[in-house]
Formats: sequence, C-alpha cells, structure tokens
Amino acid sequence: MSGKQFKGHEVSCCIKYFIFGFNIIFWLLGVAFLGIGLWAWNEKGVLSNISSITDLGGFDPVWLFLVTGGVMFILGFAGCIGALRENTFLLKFFSVFLGIIFFLELTAGVLAFTFKDWIKDQLNFFINNNIRAYRDDIDLQNLIDFTQEYWDCCGAFGADDWNLNIYFNCTDTNPSREKCGVPFSCCTKDPAEDVINTQCGYDVRAKTDVEQKTYIHVKGCVPQFEKWLQDNLTLVAGIFIGVALLQFIYLMSLPGLTQERTGLFSMATPVSEHQKMLELGMIPPAPYSVMMTGTL
Repeated sequence: MSGKQFKGHEVSCCIKYFIFGFNIIFWLLGVAFLGIGLWAWNEKGVLSNISSITDLGGFDPVWLFLVTGGVMFILGFAGCIGALRENTFLLKFFSVFLGIIFFLELTAGVLAFTFKDWIKDQLNFFINNNIRAYRDDIDLQNLIDFTQEYWDCCGAFGADDWNLNIYFNCTDTNPSREKCGVPFSCCTKDPAEDVINTQCGYDVRAKTDVEQKTYIHVKGCVPQFEKWLQDNLTLVAGIFIGVALLQFIYLMSLPGLTQERTGLFSMATPVSEHQKMLELGMIPPAPYSVMMTGTL
C-alpha cells in the first residue's frame, strides 16, 4: 500500500473570505440593531417591566430593530463562523435560512401585486389602529409624525381618521385641548418658519373643508403612499431586484463551499480508516525505516 497522504480539494479562498467578510459586516449590523432596540426598551422601562410589552395598543417600532437585528445576528453568526471554520452544518443552516427569506420576499412581492385591494385594506387598518395609540408610545408617535411629514398626508384616508383618537376626536365629551384637531405633522409647512409650531393643528377640523386645505394636508397616507410607489417604481423595483440577485448569488456560492469541504472529509477517510485498523491491531505497524521512506 502506498504511504502517500490523501489530500482533498482546498476550499476556494475567494468564496470563503467573501462570505466571511460579508457576514462579519452583516453580524455587526445585527448587533447594532439589537443594541438600539434594547436601549430604546430600557429608556421606556420595558426591560424592568416585561409585561408592559403587551400594554401598547398599536405597533411598537422597537420591534423592527429587535426582529431585524435578531435575524441579521443569527444569519451573520452562522455565515461568518461557518465560512471561517468551514463548518458544513452552519453553512447549510445559513443557506436554508437565507433561502426561506428569499422565498418569503418573492411570495410577498407576488401577493402584493396580486391582492392590491387587500393590501390597501390591511394598510388602512394598520394606520388607523396606530392612530388610536398615537399618544401611548413616543416611538410610535415619532413614526407617525415622520410618515405624515414625509408624504404630506394626514390620517389613513384623510384628516377625519383622527376622530379615532381619544385626544383628537370631536365628541362633546372630549375635554382635551386637542379636540377636533390633528397632530402638527399634518400641517402645511411655512418655509419662513424656523421653529415648528406644535399647536398648528388645534381646532382645524372644526373649520370647513376649504379652510382646512390652507392649514393641513387633507390627503390620506394610503393614497399618498400609492402615489409615491408609482413615482418611484423604477427605484423600488431596482432595489428589490438588486437584493434578490445578491441573495441568489450568495445561495449559489454556498453549495460550492460545502461540497469542497465535504470532499475534503471524504478524501481523508482512507487515512482515518487505516489509522483505526492500526490501533485495533488488525494490521501490523510498518517498520520505522519503511515509514520514513513512505512505502509498505
């Protein structure tokens, strides 16, 4: 028997370090997102009272950071360590996880294109549900204000949607100073004003529809969002396709790395079997001189 050692194919350095470099950045971003989310919860006292997580009636934007950061942390860790240590289990876990995300993105895109009216109804329900909780959480309040300022809108389909909020509704039993008003983010901005007037929306819905147009944006955020998508369809489609292609290329590169690693193990098997047979005494050990020459 030849004493020549069995060597497998070396793992491609380009693939290995490309995956490692990309995932270390991905992992660090995940850590940053998780840190921001946990810091925000700590500032709101959620970490000291976990039961308060369910107290908010609307959507807590912190969940975006925690869920996104958690997924990025897990994927980045598996891809980074899997590529660096050439661990086939972690690499396969990473590829399956990434494949599921890729499939969900494609499914969401198809469903959004096919069921436009259902998506619009769900978006309307989501916005109105969060309008009710506008004053309950500062992060949610900032998110709604940013949305209304960015898209020059007010409410889901109009300013009257703010009747759903106990502070802004126009009922006679409402003692709030904000009664029959809207948040300042609904107001039209005067370029000459350097300081934001947070009281600009007070009593504005008590005025006529024609007068309201002078003070606030009367269009809803759902139609404004649709208009924004139509105006930026090329950009949105380009980003979506770019992300999908990056994930696809990534998925295609992983099998080569895992197969090469598997090949390394399979090619090394005869040496390990020969060693076991020596340890069990099934074959006599080679003389020292023979071992040195590499022949039996």
